[in-house]
Amino acid sequence: MSEIIFSQGSGLNDSLFGKSQDPIKAVITDKAEEFERGSQIKNIFGMETSTRFAEKFTSETALDDFQNVGENGAYPKTGFQEGFSKTIEPATWKSSFEITREMLEDSQYPKVKKKATGFTQSYNRTREKYAASLLAGGVGTSMMFGGVKYDTTTADGKALFATDHPSKIKAGYVQSNIFKAADGFSVAAMDKMEEAMQSFCDDDGHLLSVMPDTIIIPNNAALKRSVIAAIDSQYDPESDKNAVNFQCGLWRVLVWNYLPKTIGGQPYWLMMDSQFKENYDCLPWVDRVKLTVRSYVDENTDANVWSGRARFGAGFNNWRCISIGGAGLNGTEL
Repeated sequence: MSEIIFSQGSGLNDSLFGKSQDPIKAVITDKAEEFERGSQIKNIFGMETSTRFAEKFTSETALDDFQNVGENGAYPKTGFQEGFSKTIEPATWKSSFEITREMLEDSQYPKVKKKATGFTQSYNRTREKYAASLLAGGVGTSMMFGGVKYDTTTADGKALFATDHPSKIKAGYVQSNIFKAADGFSVAAMDKMEEAMQSFCDDDGHLLSVMPDTIIIPNNAALKRSVIAAIDSQYDPESDKNAVNFQCGLWRVLVWNYLPKTIGGQPYWLMMDSQFKENYDCLPWVDRVKLTVRSYVDENTDANVWSGRARFGAGFNNWRCISIGGAGLNGTEL
């Protein structure tokens, strides 16, 4: 989102609005870059650019193990099999604002700047809210945002967070990445959830090298304190026996203000393997058309209209990079 494409209607430079064009562009660009620095989308989703109306994401099973074939033995024939697939089609998003002739005639430049700032904040806020709503909505198979229904299933047809993710190869083999912690977040619950993720297997049942390194939480004061104590304390924060805390220094914490504070009426947390996410196209975000801003004069009102259009979308392909835990979830008991 670092690049914004601007286009300008003919005659604007020669009109009353001519001198305002470059300052407004500068405000829109500066505020976009400022907001993007604090955005969590790029830290959680895998950012992709596209030149097509939709992108298909697939997975493949792992190769079988090497075999002991003895002296001069033939090479065994093993191969990949395609797993489940997911298609993501970017949606079209639009908004606009107006600068009236009266604003410039009366030198109301603070109002002009405020409108340009609000326009940029609205665009970035929409992206952030959409992304956070998708992620939190992953406890179900769909979510509503702005009156539109969005799919929150992964390539296997299950919700992003589910107790019964199936295998395409092994009938009856299921895995869970949603966990119920009856007492909420604790070091013990964190240890068990990490162990469960480290035990994730591919569709053939081969153990994967999932190594969660990121904890994602909403902006909840008590939860923040508990999580930071769990990962930054040299000694076990829940013991008075000076037991060594092996989780110390192993994690990055992302506090995302746009996530709902609770799910099922209780705080929750997410664990993610940031490298696995990238390697296996787990949580793709597809930017099809960057924000394109057009400036023109409305002949009916004489106002300078600034309209913005973009195409982007996101979804879930491979669930194995991420898990969710909390007391309000219907998941596997920790």
